[in-house]
Amino acid sequence: MRWILLIATLFALVICFTRHTGGAMGAWLVLSLLGIFATVLAFVQARISASSRDDGMLSEYDLQQLRAGKEPLKHQRDDA
Repeated sequence: MRWILLIATLFALVICFTRHTGGAMGAWLVLSLLGIFATVLAFVQARISASSRDDGMLSEYDLQQLRAGKEPLKHQRDDA
């Protein structure tokens, strides 16, 4: 979806600079500015969701261990 927004925004910018009347140029410029805002938010949302952890990643017990300052069971290393 974010790539479609990017393409649509670039298309709106191209159309904006090819119009000859001020009203059409202004309308396409406003649409392209809204598109830039939506595209940036879409890319930020994708970046945040890519680096966030899943809901079921830690059990309730593991969360209690973290709150108590101990290592959760799922993340203990077996390097010994």
